Amino acid sequence: MSSGPELLSPRSQRVSAARRLARRSFRGKERLFLAEGPQAVREAAAYRTGDRPALVELFATVDAAERYADIVGEARGSGARVHLVADDVIADISTTVTPQGLVGVCRFLDTPFERIVEARPRLVAVLAHVRDPGNAGTVLRCADAAGADAVVLTDASVDLYNPKSVRASVGSLFHLPVAVGVPVEQAVRGLRDAGVRILAADGAGEDDLDDELDKGTMGGPTAWVFGNEAWGLPAETRALADAVVRVPIHGRAESLNLATAAAVCLYASARAQRARGARS
Repeated sequence: MSSGPELLSPRSQRVSAARRLARRSFRGKERLFLAEGPQAVREAAAYRTGDRPALVELFATVDAAERYADIVGEARGSGARVHLVADDVIADISTTVTPQGLVGVCRFLDTPFERIVEARPRLVAVLAHVRDPGNAGTVLRCADAAGADAVVLTDASVDLYNPKSVRASVGSLFHLPVAVGVPVEQAVRGLRDAGVRILAADGAGEDDLDDELDKGTMGGPTAWVFGNEAWGLPAETRALADAVVRVPIHGRAESLNLATAAAVCLYASARAQRARGARS
């Protein structure tokens, strides 16, 4: 009589190694990060960094392996090692309150900033001084949805591979190039040299987003620079931009949060660029 599939022990070295990836120092040392949940694991299984698959290992509960058999099959097909584990092991590895039974170990996949510039991007989100990992992941998701060509995280921003950032991106981390650790001055200079107009998003900006759209100045290649959630962009960063633009508040709200403002700005640029393309 079969006793069922053999489960990886909680004391396994593989489990211990995955658990340590919740800490930034270990992620940086191993150049590996965790991707949790079916959507992130599916995207990881489909993604390759050069000639190597992004997904290295997959930990799955027996129930999740049955429920998401297609994802587990894709993981195996990508060359990842698949480990069956008990629920308490997934709970130990996962950083979520209610794990979904799948946790992948993935290779770092950030793109050198020089490669992003060489590709002559038309729409870029630059995260300068963004410290909240959930916001960083959500802005990345917004950039992906708006059709941006790349995202840049400056050296003053949160770790791209923080589990909360990865989770908030809902798989978008695997969809577009992301550069990390770039000094904001270098990011602005490189993008401007590539013919990209630099717009700083700031609630106290001199220029109004509606006015920019009405003037027809937003149809060209554009990089939006987004600042800290609490205090925005410092004066020295605003000074680097070609214009400092505010999202107009037509109602009585005091302000917009970072991710909402980023979505408005990125979609405004995307629409203006599509309109210009249609007229060309």
